[in-house]
Amino acid sequence: MTVLPQRYKGESKREKVEQMFDSIATRYDLLNRVLSGGIDKSWRKKAINQLLPIKPQHILDIATGTADLALEAVRLNPAKITGVDISAGMLEIGREKIKAKHLSELITLQQADSEKLPFSDNSFDAITVAFGVRNFEHLEIGLGEMLRVLKPGGMVVILEFSQPTKFPVKQGYNFYSKYILPGIGQLISKERSAYEYLPESVSAFPFGEKFTGILQQVGYADTKCIPLTFGIASIYTGRKK
Repeated sequence: MTVLPQRYKGESKREKVEQMFDSIATRYDLLNRVLSGGIDKSWRKKAINQLLPIKPQHILDIATGTADLALEAVRLNPAKITGVDISAGMLEIGREKIKAKHLSELITLQQADSEKLPFSDNSFDAITVAFGVRNFEHLEIGLGEMLRVLKPGGMVVILEFSQPTKFPVKQGYNFYSKYILPGIGQLISKERSAYEYLPESVSAFPFGEKFTGILQQVGYADTKCIPLTFGIASIYTGRKK
């Protein structure tokens, strides 16, 4: 399944996403804080909290970007965290943040494609993804790769944007996404297209029960969806049998 807004069809989604995130890497963290009012930090904390009961020792953070979720996972006291992303620019910023916190021995980042993960089967106790699965070129292939490298009994935690369905949050969110967000993105990052892509990719993504259904079809068990902040985002969890 390819989740790709109409404007980008006819070219590789992987290449488009890589170029787009490289172009905004230096301003990405600032934009996240401004555009979300800082609430994205609490979303990440809630996502990592899902892993507290299983105490994972080896964690893979996919679409790690500037490593915010990987850094949040440190409080789980794992033995190793590996982050992967297709954007070299985002990874460079992530490595700087990790080095500044003296966590380079615990967290390692590498450039890799989510659909061709360079890891052996059954390698990780937990896999996390924050705002990344909607950028997969082929959703089921990426989710299948995650399942392949997850250990039996291991847990996946996915944090992703969704769409509010209740009045007036739905109407307010749609107006903000379409008219306000791209303008702020252009003002701060000088890259309007990246923040036009965001609402388009969110609207194209199968959120809620549709997404948990896809997780089940791929082979995940015990799937669950936890809506956040009136449905603006959701946490999805699942396990490998």
